[in-house]
Amino acid sequence: MSDAVLSQFTPPEREVKKVYDRKLRFGIIGTGWIAESHVECLKEMEDVEIAAGADLIPGKAEAFFKRYGLEGVHCYPDHKSMMEKEKLDAVCVCTYNTTHAECTIDALEKGIHVILEKPMCVTQKEAEDIIRAEKKSGRVLTLGFQPRLDENMKMIKKIVDSGELGKIYYIQTGGGRRRGIPNSTFIEKSTAGIGALGDIGCYSLDMVLNAVGYPKPLTVSGYTSSYFGPNPKYNNPKDAARFDVDDFAAAFVRLEGDIVLDFRIAWAMHIDTPGDTIIMGTEGALRIPSTECWNGSVGGPMKLYKDVAGAQVEMEIPLCDGEYNSHGVFYSKLRAFIDAIQTGGRAPVPSEQILYNQAIIDAIVRSAALGREVEIQYSDIS
Repeated sequence: MSDAVLSQFTPPEREVKKVYDRKLRFGIIGTGWIAESHVECLKEMEDVEIAAGADLIPGKAEAFFKRYGLEGVHCYPDHKSMMEKEKLDAVCVCTYNTTHAECTIDALEKGIHVILEKPMCVTQKEAEDIIRAEKKSGRVLTLGFQPRLDENMKMIKKIVDSGELGKIYYIQTGGGRRRGIPNSTFIEKSTAGIGALGDIGCYSLDMVLNAVGYPKPLTVSGYTSSYFGPNPKYNNPKDAARFDVDDFAAAFVRLEGDIVLDFRIAWAMHIDTPGDTIIMGTEGALRIPSTECWNGSVGGPMKLYKDVAGAQVEMEIPLCDGEYNSHGVFYSKLRAFIDAIQTGGRAPVPSEQILYNQAIIDAIVRSAALGREVEIQYSDIS
């Protein structure tokens, strides 16, 4: 392998802190646990003011900001009243899944930039409605896929883009937890809409789809089940009684470019992993060790498989140590969003890519319900 190719796989330069003269006024919609990470990061940024917050539960927003020592933050009982009374530059949508579309569309229609937590929403139609509102607004909308900012995750795309794998024709991805069923609003359709499929499945889909350039999904044969979440043997009785989403999902997806995607994800199962991620090409293959959460980095050093001078060889890709980014990927996610606003740049994670992510999730749900393969149809979002 040439030095020119190997040089593509070296760690980047260390992070440079950026600060702008203009201070952005932020609102937080939903003050649950994911909002904690948003606030912890935003507090460190000199060009951000956390001005307001909204939560449907009385007193929750007030207690939340008090816990973080933030004084003078105006609190509201819902996102609409907050946006009516506050002049905001941006909002973090940190609500449960079934309200992602409503909150995001309302903010965009008010001319407010949005960082929307994953999954994008629940259905493909909601995703298309969000993108229409984004295009009409001219504001920055980015999605909360922080693993993209991890250098080990970036390495996957670098390897694919280098051409070392040749034409990609098969991808296997997924992962999950032997035991790792969440609680709160994650496990009811009324709030989550989807279970493991949306919670951690969207991460593994984004990792591989982003690496290969987000080809359009065409057809899906999907399966979902929930043998663990509703069972008090594997979940606490109170949560088991209200559990009505998937805790396992699998699918066979056909993508444009004659690529097939073999996907599986779990919150609970009787094995440590359903398999590593594998990207197979005509000139080489890449193995990415599985991880329980998909919320940060890869599960270990990756391996590149090639034929060199007639010999079958394996090359281990050393893990990046992360010293170049002392803040972490969640901070980088928010920083990239803010930089896009400050400079008039593009969204770090474009919505039109994540539409395909959401289309696969939605098609898995539909296919599982019908018990057959489904074709994905797309509406005009121009």
